Formats: sequence, C-alpha cells, structure tokens
Amino acid sequence: MDVFAPMGGVVKVDAAAMDMDLVNTVATLMQTRQTILPKRLMPPGPDPTQMRLILEAAASAPDHGQLLPWRFVVVPDAARDALARVFGEALSERDPLATAEQVSQAREKAYRSPFLMLVVVDAMRGDPEIDLHERIVSAGCAVQNVLLMATAWGYGSALTSGKALKSTVLRTLFSLDAGEHALCFLSIGSVQSRKKTPLRPVHDDFVSVLLG
Repeated sequence: MDVFAPMGGVVKVDAAAMDMDLVNTVATLMQTRQTILPKRLMPPGPDPTQMRLILEAAASAPDHGQLLPWRFVVVPDAARDALARVFGEALSERDPLATAEQVSQAREKAYRSPFLMLVVVDAMRGDPEIDLHERIVSAGCAVQNVLLMATAWGYGSALTSGKALKSTVLRTLFSLDAGEHALCFLSIGSVQSRKKTPLRPVHDDFVSVLLG
C-alpha cells in the first residue's frame, strides 16, 4: 500500500502489518459521534481525570507555525450564575422588547450540561501572516479531537453558538482581548436521550477530482 509521507514522496506500507483493529475502532468512533443537545445531557459528567484526558486530545490538532491560536475557558458551576446573567443581558440588548419569559429561557441555557466551556480563537497571536481562517481550522480540529475523545469515554457532546457570543457583556465576562473571537460553546455530559443518528453524507457528496 502506498501512503504519502508528511514531507512529500511516497512510502510503502505493509497492509498486513497495519493494526486493523485500531483502524476499525477509530472508524467506528467517528461514525458513532453525534451531537447531543445540551438539554439532553445530564450528570454525571466526566470526572477530573477523564476531563483532563479529553481536553488534552486537542493538543494534536494541526497548528501551522505552532501558534496555539485557540484556547478553552471552562465554565464551572460557580460561574454559571454569571453566565446566565450575561445571556439574559445580551438578549435584552439585542431585543429591548424581549419578554421576561424569553430572558429567562436565555438565562437557563447557562445551566445545561454538566461540563461547559467556551472555545476562543486568537486572530493576532504569533505570526500575523497566518490568517484567521487557518487559525479557525486549527481550532475546529482541536474541538473535533475533544468531541471524539468524549465519545470514546461514552459521553455525549454538542457545540452551540448564538448571537450572545458577539456581545460586549460576554466578551467582558470572559476577558477576551481585541483580537480574540468567541467561537462556540462545547458541552459534555451523560446522554439522557438520543435521536436517531442522522444520515451522513457519502463520499461522492463532498469529494471531486481536479481535471488538469
């Protein structure tokens, strides 16, 4: 079997010597992962040892220039009230006519899922020639590693976004610098209920060949 080497060229790989059990395990892990909305995540979440291993999986993400252009901010239980207040204020700023019930619903999102963190991307850290798109790709790879490791431990997970991510009150709460962007929230917990696994796109849906 021919395999492209990292620095170019082709190396020969003995297919018989490959650990097919590992290949199959990784394939199954990726196919098994699905988004479990935070409202369907319940305690217990990962314990501290599991959580550290889950987060450390992010370190193997591609990182052009070794910038480490992303970081995670964990939201512990003690900070959920502050985040709830920010979610409510962000909604009221966007929509002064929001009802008390709508503000309450916005606040409630801060309490969903046992584990919650914000993913932050830095557009200015390190080499300025490495643009924001590359940094976001690196962050996306780091997040996917985290999601897969959480799945391997048997937990459900989800990414969530929303207009509050761009609000001044949220940026202030998380002490974001001028060049930093709040990319998304990531939730992890035990699965309360699952929906049927969605139909995945197949190879020909997203792969084409350049015609020379």
